[in-house]
Amino acid sequence: MLETIWFVVWGLLWAIYFTLDGFDLGMGTLLPFLARNDEEKRVIYNAAGPYWDGNEVWLITAGGVTFAAFPKAYAVMFSALYAPLLILLFALIFRAVSFEFRNKRTDAGWKKLWDTCQFLGSALPAVLFGVAFANLFMGIPIDGEGVYHGNILKLLNPYGLAGGVFFLVIFCTHGALWLSLKSEGAIRERAVRAACGLWPVLLVLSVAFLALTASFTRLYDNYLAHPALLIFPILAVTALLTMRAMLAGANCLGAWLCSALFIISVTFFGVLGMFPGIILSSLDPAYSITVLNGASSPLTLKIMLGVALVCVPVVICYQAWVFYTFAHRVTPESISRDDHAY
Repeated sequence: MLETIWFVVWGLLWAIYFTLDGFDLGMGTLLPFLARNDEEKRVIYNAAGPYWDGNEVWLITAGGVTFAAFPKAYAVMFSALYAPLLILLFALIFRAVSFEFRNKRTDAGWKKLWDTCQFLGSALPAVLFGVAFANLFMGIPIDGEGVYHGNILKLLNPYGLAGGVFFLVIFCTHGALWLSLKSEGAIRERAVRAACGLWPVLLVLSVAFLALTASFTRLYDNYLAHPALLIFPILAVTALLTMRAMLAGANCLGAWLCSALFIISVTFFGVLGMFPGIILSSLDPAYSITVLNGASSPLTLKIMLGVALVCVPVVICYQAWVFYTFAHRVTPESISRDDHAY
């Protein structure tokens, strides 16, 4: 029972991370396409500024839970996916540095360097998360000792690449909607147009990814065995269609909330489809790491659950306060008044 609870918590933490840091990564990816001048670039930086570091706490939390609740899965995951995870780490580091360093000097070359880091540090993680999770859904070649029999090129299979593109478009749509909430004027209009333009692409990719999932994975086995789980793909479809209706009605907040629900539903669709597996083996299902053979001791899980029940609500309350405090729109005027603006 404790193992199952922590598996659901593990999936929830990834869903929260993708929802929150997803809009940061999306805006960073769209930076060279939506911003026409330095003022508009600063609007994008400051639309993410108060949130990005807090959002990435959920990535650390998800990784920490993997380590503490499912140490065997953590060991195999960070060994098998070592190369893409290392690229992901450096991309996130340079992205973080770009926030702080971009305005340390005024010359155009310096700013262009950090704008490039912001773009690559946002687009690469979006793609790599998609590639990694698609491969986890499909199964990776690990043996009974947890040794990975492959390389980074083996991860760049058709389904893995489809997952990378799918995640990238999800985050770009999510980021465009967030920018439409946080900005005014011409850049807001471009953000809304970008969200409207990306929506049909996201729809096509969603259908394609569902079809590829049926072909490359066995995720649907759990849904056939437990039809109640179909609530998550149904929620994803409903959220995606409602998002378009909200955009048509110029309700950007409603569209962003629908986008958040879509991300959460898609994450749970994949995670629950894997259950009870965490790391599926493509060599032999018997080699897979599950919630039973990969979990920590019951005492460890019990202590962790007590800590989580106390600490997680505190983190949620803090982040809610941050979102409330910085709910105002970002404009060139508000940036010029703020000595701490990016």
